[in-house]
Amino acid sequence: MADFPSKVTTETSSPNSQSSQQGGNSLRGLAANVTTMLDMSFIRSIPAILMITEIFLGLLHWALIASAPYTLLPAYGFVMFVAVTLWILTTILFFMILSGAKHKLSFVPWPLTMMAYHATAAVLYLAAFLANAASVQHFIDFPYYYGLLAAAAFFGALVTVAYAASAFFSYLDWKGDGGNAATDTVPT
Repeated sequence: MADFPSKVTTETSSPNSQSSQQGGNSLRGLAANVTTMLDMSFIRSIPAILMITEIFLGLLHWALIASAPYTLLPAYGFVMFVAVTLWILTTILFFMILSGAKHKLSFVPWPLTMMAYHATAAVLYLAAFLANAASVQHFIDFPYYYGLLAAAAFFGALVTVAYAASAFFSYLDWKGDGGNAATDTVPT
Protein backbone atom coordinates (compact mmCIF):
# COMPACT_ATOMS: atom_id res chain seq x y z
CA MET A 1 0.00 0.00 0.00
CA ALA A 2 2.95 2.34 0.62
CA ASP A 3 4.04 2.22 -3.04
CA PHE A 4 0.54 3.17 -4.37
CA PRO A 5 1.18 6.95 -4.74
CA SER A 6 4.36 6.34 -6.72
CA LYS A 7 2.53 4.24 -9.30
CA VAL A 8 -0.30 6.72 -9.96
CA THR A 9 0.17 9.93 -11.88
CA THR A 10 -2.46 12.61 -12.34
CA GLU A 11 -1.02 14.04 -15.56
CA THR A 12 -2.97 13.16 -18.66
CA SER A 13 -0.31 14.39 -21.07
CA SER A 14 3.15 15.81 -21.03
CA PRO A 15 3.60 19.59 -21.31
CA ASN A 16 5.26 19.22 -24.74
CA SER A 17 2.43 17.22 -26.27
CA GLN A 18 -0.16 19.58 -24.82
CA SER A 19 1.34 22.63 -26.55
CA SER A 20 1.46 20.81 -29.89
CA GLN A 21 -2.24 19.93 -29.66
CA GLN A 22 -3.38 23.33 -28.40
CA GLY A 23 -4.65 24.54 -31.80
CA GLY A 24 -6.70 21.42 -32.45
CA ASN A 25 -8.15 21.32 -28.95
CA SER A 26 -9.16 24.96 -29.00
CA LEU A 27 -11.07 24.52 -32.24
CA ARG A 28 -12.76 21.39 -30.97
CA GLY A 29 -13.56 23.18 -27.73
CA LEU A 30 -15.02 26.14 -29.62
CA ALA A 31 -17.17 23.84 -31.75
CA ALA A 32 -18.33 22.00 -28.64
CA ASN A 33 -19.23 25.30 -26.94
CA VAL A 34 -21.20 26.48 -29.98
CA THR A 35 -23.15 23.25 -30.26
CA THR A 36 -23.95 23.21 -26.56
CA MET A 37 -25.19 26.80 -26.77
CA LEU A 38 -27.53 25.94 -29.66
CA ASP A 39 -30.72 23.98 -29.12
CA MET A 40 -30.06 21.28 -31.72
CA SER A 41 -33.25 19.40 -30.87
CA PHE A 42 -35.20 22.48 -31.99
CA ILE A 43 -33.72 22.25 -35.50
CA ARG A 44 -35.24 18.80 -35.99
CA SER A 45 -38.71 19.82 -34.80
CA ILE A 46 -41.73 20.65 -36.94
CA PRO A 47 -41.97 24.26 -35.63
CA ALA A 48 -38.33 24.87 -36.65
CA ILE A 49 -38.87 23.43 -40.11
CA LEU A 50 -41.95 25.61 -40.51
CA MET A 51 -40.04 28.69 -39.33
CA ILE A 52 -37.23 27.98 -41.80
CA THR A 53 -39.89 27.62 -44.51
CA GLU A 54 -41.48 30.92 -43.43
CA ILE A 55 -38.09 32.66 -43.54
CA PHE A 56 -37.21 31.29 -46.98
CA LEU A 57 -40.61 31.84 -48.60
CA GLY A 58 -41.03 35.22 -46.91
CA LEU A 59 -37.69 36.37 -48.29
CA LEU A 60 -38.70 35.18 -51.75
CA HIS A 61 -42.08 36.91 -51.41
CA TRP A 62 -40.76 40.30 -50.47
CA ALA A 63 -37.94 40.09 -53.02
CA LEU A 64 -40.53 39.56 -55.76
CA ILE A 65 -42.59 42.50 -54.50
CA ALA A 66 -39.49 44.70 -54.29
CA SER A 67 -38.55 43.79 -57.88
CA ALA A 68 -41.77 45.32 -59.21
CA PRO A 69 -42.95 48.94 -59.03
CA TYR A 70 -44.84 48.33 -55.79
CA THR A 71 -45.03 52.07 -55.06
CA LEU A 72 -47.63 52.59 -57.82
CA LEU A 73 -50.42 51.01 -55.76
CA PRO A 74 -50.91 51.67 -52.03
CA ALA A 75 -51.89 48.03 -51.44
CA TYR A 76 -48.38 46.92 -52.27
CA GLY A 77 -46.96 49.22 -49.61
CA PHE A 78 -48.97 47.24 -47.05
CA VAL A 79 -47.89 43.95 -48.61
CA MET A 80 -44.25 45.02 -48.50
CA PHE A 81 -44.54 46.21 -44.90
CA VAL A 82 -46.09 42.92 -43.75
CA ALA A 83 -43.61 40.80 -45.71
CA VAL A 84 -40.46 42.58 -44.52
CA THR A 85 -41.59 43.07 -40.92
CA LEU A 86 -42.66 39.47 -40.42
CA TRP A 87 -39.55 38.17 -42.17
CA ILE A 88 -37.33 40.15 -39.77
CA LEU A 89 -39.35 39.17 -36.69
CA THR A 90 -39.46 35.49 -37.66
CA THR A 91 -35.71 35.45 -38.29
CA ILE A 92 -35.03 37.05 -34.91
CA LEU A 93 -37.44 34.68 -33.15
CA PHE A 94 -35.89 31.66 -34.86
CA PHE A 95 -32.38 32.57 -33.73
CA MET A 96 -33.60 33.42 -30.24
CA ILE A 97 -35.15 29.99 -29.84
CA LEU A 98 -32.16 28.30 -31.48
CA SER A 99 -29.78 29.98 -29.04
CA GLY A 100 -31.79 28.75 -26.06
CA ALA A 101 -33.73 31.88 -25.14
CA LYS A 102 -36.61 29.65 -24.01
CA HIS A 103 -34.42 28.40 -21.19
CA LYS A 104 -32.80 31.73 -20.37
CA LEU A 105 -36.08 33.69 -20.42
CA SER A 106 -38.21 31.19 -18.53
CA PHE A 107 -40.59 33.91 -17.30
CA VAL A 108 -41.97 34.30 -20.86
CA PRO A 109 -44.96 32.01 -21.56
CA TRP A 110 -43.38 30.67 -24.75
CA PRO A 111 -46.22 28.42 -25.99
CA LEU A 112 -48.74 31.25 -25.67
CA THR A 113 -46.32 33.80 -27.13
CA MET A 114 -45.55 31.58 -30.12
CA MET A 115 -49.22 30.85 -30.71
CA ALA A 116 -50.14 34.56 -30.57
CA TYR A 117 -47.26 35.52 -32.86
CA HIS A 118 -48.00 32.89 -35.49
CA ALA A 119 -51.76 33.51 -35.43
CA THR A 120 -51.24 37.25 -35.83
CA ALA A 121 -48.71 36.66 -38.59
CA ALA A 122 -51.13 34.32 -40.39
CA VAL A 123 -53.91 36.91 -40.28
CA LEU A 124 -51.59 39.70 -41.47
CA TYR A 125 -50.18 37.56 -44.25
CA LEU A 126 -53.69 36.55 -45.31
CA ALA A 127 -54.64 40.22 -45.63
CA ALA A 128 -51.38 40.94 -47.50
CA PHE A 129 -51.94 37.97 -49.82
CA LEU A 130 -55.49 39.11 -50.61
CA ALA A 131 -54.29 42.66 -51.30
CA ASN A 132 -51.50 41.30 -53.47
CA ALA A 133 -53.76 38.95 -55.42
CA ALA A 134 -56.45 41.59 -55.94
CA SER A 135 -53.93 44.16 -57.20
CA VAL A 136 -52.13 41.96 -59.74
CA GLN A 137 -54.72 42.74 -62.42
CA HIS A 138 -53.57 46.39 -62.57
CA PHE A 139 -50.32 45.22 -64.15
CA ILE A 140 -51.82 43.00 -66.85
CA ASP A 141 -50.55 45.37 -69.56
CA PHE A 142 -46.99 44.93 -68.27
CA PRO A 143 -46.28 41.19 -68.57
CA TYR A 144 -42.94 41.29 -66.75
CA TYR A 145 -44.35 42.99 -63.66
CA TYR A 146 -47.55 40.99 -63.92
CA GLY A 147 -45.49 37.77 -63.71
CA LEU A 148 -43.48 39.04 -60.74
CA LEU A 149 -46.54 40.12 -58.80
CA ALA A 150 -48.47 36.96 -59.67
CA ALA A 151 -45.53 34.87 -58.42
CA ALA A 152 -45.42 37.07 -55.30
CA ALA A 153 -49.12 36.35 -54.73
CA PHE A 154 -48.44 32.62 -55.05
CA PHE A 155 -45.59 32.71 -52.56
CA GLY A 156 -47.66 34.96 -50.31
CA ALA A 157 -50.28 32.21 -50.22
CA LEU A 158 -47.61 29.63 -49.34
CA VAL A 159 -46.24 31.78 -46.53
CA THR A 160 -49.78 32.30 -45.23
CA VAL A 161 -50.26 28.52 -45.12
CA ALA A 162 -46.90 28.09 -43.37
CA TYR A 163 -47.81 30.67 -40.70
CA ALA A 164 -51.24 29.07 -40.26
CA ALA A 165 -49.60 25.65 -39.81
CA SER A 166 -47.20 27.15 -37.27
CA ALA A 167 -50.15 28.70 -35.45
CA PHE A 168 -51.86 25.30 -35.38
CA PHE A 169 -48.81 23.51 -33.98
CA SER A 170 -48.26 26.34 -31.50
CA TYR A 171 -51.86 25.94 -30.41
CA LEU A 172 -51.33 22.22 -29.89
CA ASP A 173 -48.19 22.97 -27.88
CA TRP A 174 -50.05 25.56 -25.81
CA LYS A 175 -53.00 23.23 -25.12
CA GLY A 176 -50.71 20.31 -24.30
CA ASP A 177 -50.23 19.46 -20.66
CA GLY A 178 -46.67 20.80 -20.72
CA GLY A 179 -45.49 18.52 -17.94
CA ASN A 180 -47.73 20.04 -15.29
CA ALA A 181 -47.20 18.12 -12.07
CA ALA A 182 -50.77 18.77 -10.93
CA THR A 183 -52.23 16.94 -13.94
CA ASP A 184 -49.76 14.05 -13.56
CA THR A 185 -50.72 13.32 -9.94
CA VAL A 186 -54.49 13.45 -10.24
CA PRO A 187 -55.91 9.95 -9.78
CA THR A 188 -58.20 8.68 -12.53
